[in-house]
Amino acid sequence: MTSQTDITPLVDDWRAAGIEDGDMVLLHSSIRRTYKRGFSPESIRDSFLEAVGPRGTVLFPLFNFDFCKGADFDIRQSRSKMGALTEAARLDPRAVRTGHPAYSFAVLGAEAEAFRNVHNSSGYGTDSPFAMLHRRGGKIAVLDLMGQNSMTFYHYVEEMHRVFYRYHKVFTCPYTDLEGVTGQRHFSIYVRDLERGVLTDVNPMDERLWAQGLYSGCRPGEGHGLRVIEAAQMFDAVAETITSGEAEGVLFSYDKT
Repeated sequence: MTSQTDITPLVDDWRAAGIEDGDMVLLHSSIRRTYKRGFSPESIRDSFLEAVGPRGTVLFPLFNFDFCKGADFDIRQSRSKMGALTEAARLDPRAVRTGHPAYSFAVLGAEAEAFRNVHNSSGYGTDSPFAMLHRRGGKIAVLDLMGQNSMTFYHYVEEMHRVFYRYHKVFTCPYTDLEGVTGQRHFSIYVRDLERGVLTDVNPMDERLWAQGLYSGCRPGEGHGLRVIEAAQMFDAVAETITSGEAEGVLFSYDKT
């Protein structure tokens, strides 16, 4: 592990953004700017673990959509498509990996064992890591990414409210489990309705969250680039947008071409 002296500036940045000792944090990230400051993916990983402390937990997205295209998934070996930091988390021997082939996570920290054997059938369902984060009073942190390129939690809120512009789509492909046993498995994702021209368009909702004072920290590309929000507050704000009939133009739009 990288020494604390090496990562102290990062730890200070993350805590200034709103990460606290004992937090459970789902982290979306682009580490390009942080890497240019001289920090490796492993040291950045360790800085977030240091920021939440020994009582805290960090969820690193290992999202990979090859399964949806018919490719095999191996929970022991399938790589993350979410960047070098998430691969550093996946390869950490302490990490617990959740089981959805498209929306899996590497979980590190005090409550990692609670995520062992989590094989949610729906990517954003009530038994998913998104729901667990919500129930456990977690936070979401985003490093140098716009909401459009990061905030998958929006889709969890949409699934919980059964929005009309998304539906469950089932994917079936060979799946290899932790014991090395391979078989056909079925998983679903609450996908946008392509036939109706639905586009994911969540940056306007991100602006609402800033305007409501729910984000702390920095916008992408500014300062250290990390912003933090409480999952429960985000859920409530997004749910209000959905139930008030304001989702179009704030959470989604239609392809006009």
